[in-house]
Amino acid sequence: MELIAKTFKGLEEVLAGELIALGANDVQIERRAVSFTGDKRVLYNANLWLRTASRVLLPIATFKAGDADEVYEQVKAIEWERYLTSDMSFSIDSTVYSETFRHSKYVTYRTKDAIADRFTEREGKRPSVQVTHPDIYINVHIAGERVTVSLDSSGESLHKRGWRDSQTAAPLNEALAAGMLLIAGWKGDRDLCDPMCGSGTLLIEAAMIALNIPPGIFRQDFAFEHWLDFDKELFEDLYNDDSHEREFEHHIYGSDTSFYAIKTAEKNIRAAGLQKYITLRQIRMQELEEQSPRLVVINPPYGERLKTDVFSLYDEIGTTLKHKFAGSEAWIISSNEEAMKHIGLRFSRRVKLMNGELECTYNKYELFKGDRKQWKQDTHSEHAEPRREHAEPRREHAEPRRERAGYNRERSDRNTEHTDRRTRSPRAGKPTNERNGKMGNHSGRRQR
Repeated sequence: MELIAKTFKGLEEVLAGELIALGANDVQIERRAVSFTGDKRVLYNANLWLRTASRVLLPIATFKAGDADEVYEQVKAIEWERYLTSDMSFSIDSTVYSETFRHSKYVTYRTKDAIADRFTEREGKRPSVQVTHPDIYINVHIAGERVTVSLDSSGESLHKRGWRDSQTAAPLNEALAAGMLLIAGWKGDRDLCDPMCGSGTLLIEAAMIALNIPPGIFRQDFAFEHWLDFDKELFEDLYNDDSHEREFEHHIYGSDTSFYAIKTAEKNIRAAGLQKYITLRQIRMQELEEQSPRLVVINPPYGERLKTDVFSLYDEIGTTLKHKFAGSEAWIISSNEEAMKHIGLRFSRRVKLMNGELECTYNKYELFKGDRKQWKQDTHSEHAEPRREHAEPRREHAEPRRERAGYNRERSDRNTEHTDRRTRSPRAGKPTNERNGKMGNHSGRRQR
């Protein structure tokens, strides 16, 4: 199958790397997307495992059209009986970059008519249009006169992980947070600190990467589960496979000046079952004690939505990093170029990213004590001889750390331990899943 994973500006290379690691073939970077090929296993795993994708599309038709009537005829000619029945529901999302087609809503309207008319003419009845939670999600993309019609295998955007309990005023997108961490080289091989953690998005994404937990594990539903050719047995095998998960021997620290932000982060971390790995404090960054070397990732206020004296704030960020985080590596994202200059530190790398509609720079700072020239010489001498890396031997016949058949969304029944965070009760009509002699269940998934 030819597939397309959509993403955000600046994360295309990271997403391509994720797809290659999943075993996808013919991986090609495009504008805010990565195309690839693979079978159902790759498709299902892409939805479960991709941290920087927003959705995964399966193109079913590509054609040229000069007006909406041509779109109607071409869409009507598609064999829709292969993808849905007249008893099912569908929704259409249209994206238009064209001088010919100026209104995406009209494209959506004509596409809906084409599908409905095809079924009505053949069967005397038609599938219904349902904006929320339809059986089939259809995506129409027009660039110039080139039209691509796809099935959306994800449904809700993949950045909606399913663990978020509540949020602060300007929460960081989960996919962007994961991309920032992967760009920074985060693998869980050291401590991590976010001294302006807000609702805890970076902290939770960091813990899931460190433990190698699939980001889609808390999701209630994927659109491909409603497809006519859905392979339930294959998906359950992939969903319940925890052989890729790993131990995390370091720790993650988050802090914020806001009492509300810390309480919000606590709720989200508890919802994800990760409180064992994350410690929170309500404290100003400038009041932190001197820290041991670690990875520091910061998403400070930009001055766009949250009112604050950003220049003074960024001055304090730079001073604190210089004097409290010597030996660490810091990454800071912001849309405020002038404020970034007030950090007063020389960045060693700069990446362009988008945070919503805001164009941002994501800068890397190598923090050291004393003279930069001497620090570079010392760093060079430390790494002059290559170190041998020894892979950790695979544990044979190891007992799983927890039952992974599901995730209980009932707040009152949540166990605070990481080992129990995914206990679900069965879906209506769905047989329970046996794993290692224990009864698995799936109450968190949408009842169908």
